[in-house]
Amino acid sequence: MTLQEFYDRIGGDYKATISRLPSEALIKKFVLKYPGDPSFNQLKDALAAQDWELAFRASHTLKGVAQNLGMDRLYKTAATLCDAVRGPKPLEDASLWPPVVAAHEEVLAAIREL
Repeated sequence: MTLQEFYDRIGGDYKATISRLPSEALIKKFVLKYPGDPSFNQLKDALAAQDWELAFRASHTLKGVAQNLGMDRLYKTAATLCDAVRGPKPLEDASLWPPVVAAHEEVLAAIREL
């Protein structure tokens, strides 16, 4: 799979990402590091523990990582959840979490094919 195909598959923005980062090699290097980023698991654990401060921080970090790497679908779902717990305040709409999980899993599956 090419990097362009990767971005097409995950609902990302290849052109915007390549305009921010100087080379495909650098983009791929950072994309391949995404599975080791702890923010998704921290968010999952924080939501389970109803630790809203940690949920906000983790969702904010996940949102930023996704945005910087051009993973738009993951960015948008994480941003929506981040806004919901901003304050921090309890997550009142649990339906915001499954789209984050789906986008995260989609990114991981595509990374395995790079």
